[in-house]
Amino acid sequence: MGPSQLLLQAKAMRLQYYLETGGEENERSKAWMIHFLMKVGSLEESLALKKIQVVYFSSLSRQLEFEATSMTVVPLFHLAYLLIILFAIVSCYRCDCVQNKMWVAVFGVISTALAVVSGFGLMLYVGVPFVLIVANSPFLILGVGVDDMFIMISALQKTSLTGSISKRMSDVYSKVAVSITVTTVTNVLAFYTGIMTSFRSVQYFCIYTGTALLFCYFYSITCFGACMALDGKREGVCLRWLKKPETPNQECSSLKESCCLPGSSLQDECEADIHPMNLFFRDSFGPFLTSTKAKIFVVFPYVSYTITSLYGCFRVQEGLDLRNLASDDSYITPYFNVEEEHFYTYGPRVMVIITEVHDYWDKDARQKLEKCLADFENNEYVDENLTEFWLREYAKYMENLRQHINDKTAFLSNIPTFLMEFPLFAYDINITSSQEIICSRAFVQTTGISSSTSRKLMLLQFRDTAEKCEVPLMVYNSAFIYFDQFSAIVENTVRNVIVASAAMFIVSLLLIPHPLCSLWVTFAIASVIVGVTGFMAFWNVNLDSISMINLVICIGFSFDFSAHISYAFVSSSEPSVNRKAIEALYLLGYPVLQSAVSTIIGVCVLSAAKAYIFRTFFKIMFLVMVFGAAHGLIFIPVFLTFF
Repeated sequence: MGPSQLLLQAKAMRLQYYLETGGEENERSKAWMIHFLMKVGSLEESLALKKIQVVYFSSLSRQLEFEATSMTVVPLFHLAYLLIILFAIVSCYRCDCVQNKMWVAVFGVISTALAVVSGFGLMLYVGVPFVLIVANSPFLILGVGVDDMFIMISALQKTSLTGSISKRMSDVYSKVAVSITVTTVTNVLAFYTGIMTSFRSVQYFCIYTGTALLFCYFYSITCFGACMALDGKREGVCLRWLKKPETPNQECSSLKESCCLPGSSLQDECEADIHPMNLFFRDSFGPFLTSTKAKIFVVFPYVSYTITSLYGCFRVQEGLDLRNLASDDSYITPYFNVEEEHFYTYGPRVMVIITEVHDYWDKDARQKLEKCLADFENNEYVDENLTEFWLREYAKYMENLRQHINDKTAFLSNIPTFLMEFPLFAYDINITSSQEIICSRAFVQTTGISSSTSRKLMLLQFRDTAEKCEVPLMVYNSAFIYFDQFSAIVENTVRNVIVASAAMFIVSLLLIPHPLCSLWVTFAIASVIVGVTGFMAFWNVNLDSISMINLVICIGFSFDFSAHISYAFVSSSEPSVNRKAIEALYLLGYPVLQSAVSTIIGVCVLSAAKAYIFRTFFKIMFLVMVFGAAHGLIFIPVFLTFF
């Protein structure tokens, strides 16, 4: 502004249009906004503005962009499915065609996909809403669902090929059924405890994912188990064919040599050929890890990991940036950028609603109301000069008319003419046909709430002021649905983590026959959670409803890796703790490694997503898998040997 109060320059200008809502007007308003959003983009291009930037936004924008964002990950799901199949084939492929488990692995991935379809279909059938973050679930389930497959295949490969298939399958289930059941129960519990959160989107995600994991378990022990049995019968038939006497037909002998056992001969004992990775864990990694020098070396990195994680926990930022709720190329992003740059001083205009019938013409009643409004205006986050309240203007209007505002009849009879002269307040008063004001509202202008902390404090102070007022009041703005998470996210996260961890401890105590191992598993859960939370700060991930989901997931996965190894450790018949740890790594080291890698592959495609929600999901799941696998394969085996 110039010295003569003339406008000399404007860096930005904002135009706001309000549409009617309610009944038919609501549908017409929605249709108008959709038409506006469709046309304004092409209109901006046709203007070909070079020095002026035009951004736009509507109340429907977030919803429409959310729906569009969820569709962008559909091609990524196809890619993840293909990568998981390729990984399963490669990790289960054997040069020995008799013991090759390539097609069994493929069916295991298909079985997981069927579990996703069954779980999602059931939830949609019973009416559970499908929200945006649920689109992350198939990537997670696809990676997790194959974990049981790898463990069952590994157990089958350690059985004798000459045994009957019923005996072999009996051995498989006796070795892995308890372990698989424990991890499934704990994973499902971890997700279902997420239902207690205050965030509906988190509740729906946990319901969908937990249900799909249940289907994964049932499909693994039934359909996939049947597939393994059929493959075991194939192995037996192939062995009997190979043992037939050589025939004069040289072509047949060549066929056997080239197709069935390339580069090797049939073992006399027909024992299962141990996978090279299992041999690595038994003969190299296990003995090295249980040596005294290695144990000392493992302790120091763990201490460094813990210190770094705790430091990061104090640097984690709270809050969800609204720009991150849409894809990177959405028109919402530049709108919020401009708003933050030029209109950061003022926040949303908050409605102060008088929710019950009030005697506005009574002087004492008006004074009580004015006192409450003054309390809002005295708040540090309010600009008192920008308050709008119809009653103040009406008092001036009545004074100009020389009418007695304390007279009920005069007060009510002049409202219609007042609203005709001041139509701005027409929607601020809800007056019935019997001339009774059942509710009304005022507007206060917030200021200085650019950070998540200030928004949280503003919201809490406003609600506290409304609660202390003698007049029944309520404060509201559509942005409060996002501000609420700032005040609830920490409380909800801590509560969910504690409840889920307690559930994990109880389940492990009941199903793992050693209390000390249950304590170590619970310790691993806490350690992984601290690590993931701390490293979130180093990877620029805020603590919000999205990352809270992943921390709940973290509990289940950190339990999985540690529980498998711990159960194998306490079940071992080896005489020394070092030999127990080596046997546990021999039996389950490779399946645990396969599980971690398969899950990382399943979610790695999300790193290429155009939306913050999906990229954040990848980042935290990557941390969970890396830290969880490190605890299961390195830290826990070493720590178990200390007692």
